[in-house]
Amino acid sequence: MRLACLLLLSPALLAAQNFTQRGYIETRGLFFPQTAQGDSGRAIGETVLRWNAALKLGDRWKLAGELDARTDTHRQDERELRLDWQDRSAQRPAISLRRFSATYHRGGLTFEAGKQFIRWGKADILNPTDRFAPRDFLEVVNFDFLGVLAARATYEKGSNTFDLVYTPRMTPSRSPLANQRWVIVPADAAGLTLLDKGVQYPGAGQVGARWNHVGRGYEVSVSFFEGFQHLPSLDVALSRTQLFAVDVARFFPRLRMYGADAAVPLRWFTVKGEAGYFTSSDRRSDEFVLYVIQLERQQGEWSFVGGYAGEYVTEARNSFYFSPDRGTAKTLLGRVGYTIDANRNVSVETAVRQTGKGSYVKGEYSQAFGAHWRATMGFVWLRGEEGDFLGQYRRNSHALVTVRYSF
Repeated sequence: MRLACLLLLSPALLAAQNFTQRGYIETRGLFFPQTAQGDSGRAIGETVLRWNAALKLGDRWKLAGELDARTDTHRQDERELRLDWQDRSAQRPAISLRRFSATYHRGGLTFEAGKQFIRWGKADILNPTDRFAPRDFLEVVNFDFLGVLAARATYEKGSNTFDLVYTPRMTPSRSPLANQRWVIVPADAAGLTLLDKGVQYPGAGQVGARWNHVGRGYEVSVSFFEGFQHLPSLDVALSRTQLFAVDVARFFPRLRMYGADAAVPLRWFTVKGEAGYFTSSDRRSDEFVLYVIQLERQQGEWSFVGGYAGEYVTEARNSFYFSPDRGTAKTLLGRVGYTIDANRNVSVETAVRQTGKGSYVKGEYSQAFGAHWRATMGFVWLRGEEGDFLGQYRRNSHALVTVRYSF
C-alpha cells in the first residue's frame, strides 16, 4: 500500500524522476439475442478507466502501478467506492489497484515484489502450467487476468532461466455471479433451493519454480507448483435446516503440479506442447493430467494456430467444481488472425468438443482511428448439449462492441 500511495499521491517526486504514464477509457457493450436461466437481461454495458504508471529510480530500481475504475449496468461491478487490492470480492471492485510492485535488476538477476502478473507456459490458447495466473470469469468466455501478491526472483545465465515465486496468500479466480446468465443450475437440482454457505479461503502461501532452457532449434522448460487451486470446488450437501434445499460452500483445494512445456520450430510450422500433472492431498479434489499440443505458423500477415487440448483423470473424487481450463479440454482448438494494415486486424478462434457435444467460436474485427481511438466489433457463438461445459452456455451467444480512447 505504501508503494501505491507513492505512485498516486506524490506528483512532485514523480516529476523529478524518470516517470512514464499511460492509460485508456473503454466502453463495452454486450448484446444477447436470448434470455437465459435466471437472467432476463439482453444487454450489458460497462465503462473502465485504466491508468498505469512507472517510475525508474536509477539503473536498477523501478516502481510500477496500475489503477482501475469501473461501472456497469448489470451489477457485475460494485457500487461501493473503496480502493481494493485483494481481488477477493464476488463482484469486480469499483476502484482497484490492479498492480503495484517494485523491481530490482542487476546483471542476470531480476527481483520483483508486490502485486504483479506472472505467466508461465508456451501454448497460445490454453496454458495448463499457468498456476500463478487467476482470472476474472464473470463472463466465462470473456476473461481478464488478475494480479497476485508475490515475490519473484528470475535469474538468466546463458541459455538458462531460473524462476522462483512465493505468494503469501492465494488470489482466487472470480466466478460467475449467482442469478446471472453465466451460472447454470443443473437439471438434477431443479426444484431445490440452493443455499450459499459462503467461501473458505486457504490461509497458507504458495511456492513455484521453473527452469527454462533455449537450445539449438528448441526451447524447453519444467515447472513445479505447491499451493492451491485458484478455481473453486463446491462442497454440496442436503440442508439440515430447510426442506428441499441444498447447502453449497465454495473452497479452494490444495494443489501440487508437475509441469513441462516445449517449442520446436520446424520448416513449415512450430510445434508447441504443454502439460501439467495435478495431485492433491485433499480427498475432495480430483487428480488429473491436462495437456495441449499445437502447431503454429506465421505466413506474411496471417497467423495460424491449431491443436488439441486433452485431459486424463487419474483419480475422480469430486464432480462439483468450476474450471474453464478443464471445461475446454478434450477439444480441438484453433485461431486464425490477419493483419489488414497498420490500423486494422481480424481474428477468429474456436474450440470444438471431440464428441461434437459443445463448441465455441469467437470472432473480432478491430480498427484504429488516429492515434487515440480504437473500435472493436465481434461475436461469441456457443452451441452444444446441456451436459457439456461449452454446450450449457448455448443461450449466451452474443455480439460485442468496444470503443477505446487511449492517452
